[in-house]
Amino acid sequence: MTAPISLQRAGAVVWCTLDRPPLNLFEPGLIRALRDMFAELAVDRAIGVVVLTGSGRAFTAGMDVRVLRDLDTGRARELITTLHDAIAAVHRAPFPVIAAVNGACLGAGFELALACDLRVSAERAIFGLPEVRVGIPSVIQAALLPSMIGPGRAAEMLLTGVPVTANQALEWGLVNRVVPDARVRPATEELAASIVACGPEAIRLQKELIIRWRETDLTTAVSYGINAFAAAYASDEPREGMNAYLDKRPANFKW
Repeated sequence: MTAPISLQRAGAVVWCTLDRPPLNLFEPGLIRALRDMFAELAVDRAIGVVVLTGSGRAFTAGMDVRVLRDLDTGRARELITTLHDAIAAVHRAPFPVIAAVNGACLGAGFELALACDLRVSAERAIFGLPEVRVGIPSVIQAALLPSMIGPGRAAEMLLTGVPVTANQALEWGLVNRVVPDARVRPATEELAASIVACGPEAIRLQKELIIRWRETDLTTAVSYGINAFAAAYASDEPREGMNAYLDKRPANFKW
């Protein structure tokens, strides 16, 4: 059996492709591969951006129902804990993660996309949490929905299981960009390039702050920011970046 995730590296950008076409359904092997891969990537400080995408016609259509059907309470807890660990590894990665949503993005796949920092969507993509339609609740990153799109919209998605279109997702702020299907990769490459044009240490500090800000009160969040600002001066990045700005030249940052 081939590996469930393929890797392609271009400079500081790594493309991770879920490779179980046509729908890239989650099952224990793919979940473990995702968790282990992000644990491995997290220690590589030469990585500037990771892009997650899917092969075939879907980003991922979520969990394989055949896996879910025969669980008991204990195995259900074990499976969802492993899935949580995999999605948390994406959410807490020390580098920005972009979801290049090339098609259907449903259930656990939608939660994986929500764990990413940015989302570029194909026009034909749909987004949804259909779990209640097969008798289970949506969990993990679904908890982010009320703060992202408002409690009413979140409740509608969670309680009906009805998906939304890419353009609706854009209107609601669930995705950053919607592009023609053939433009998903080029548009994602452009977004990734705009990130790696910035200072590597500054990007990592900013990513750490984004995670912390989601999980703490305003006063503590501001305190974290003050510390991060001071920490930026432990490297030469601020001097190089500001000299480049004053000299009207591109900054020479090293990933």
